[in-house]
Amino acid sequence: MPTDLTPVIAASTRWLLAAYPPPAGALSRALADAQARQATALAAALCYPTSLDVQLLHLLAPSGSHRLDWLTGCEPLPDDTDTAWRTWVDETVVSWAACLLADPALAARANQALATTEHHTEAGGLQRLTHPSTRDSEATALLRHPDLLEPIAVLHRPQLVELLTAEGAGLS
Repeated sequence: MPTDLTPVIAASTRWLLAAYPPPAGALSRALADAQARQATALAAALCYPTSLDVQLLHLLAPSGSHRLDWLTGCEPLPDDTDTAWRTWVDETVVSWAACLLADPALAARANQALATTEHHTEAGGLQRLTHPSTRDSEATALLRHPDLLEPIAVLHRPQLVELLTAEGAGLS
């Protein structure tokens, strides 16, 4: 049974970038992709902290993007035949990633809580997520805009805050 979060991370990242696209330019796309990927990787690791959780995710399948598409109006075009990836989008992961993108301080707390998961060595550096540079922020003007992310972030924010409070009672 697979214990890899890569399909969920890739699909959730792709969904975020489709819903909140970066400005034109290869550098902006790369910076936005890096930040969205860091946010979804961290969110997925917190949401599915053990290999058993990941195995259950693969067995039961993620929620897909239907509700997220409806909330944001980011539905695929009728003639778009490349929509299979949308079945791997996980609503909770996207919601938590939106929370982390909108609030770098929350992302830093989540990064500290990552140590309690089995994925603590897989996340890599999260500098662009937790301490975005001016250029990072420019590349993600829509992707990090709290008001634009709110309809998605509000879906599962209470569970994320509860998790971070329980996992890191000493975190500030």
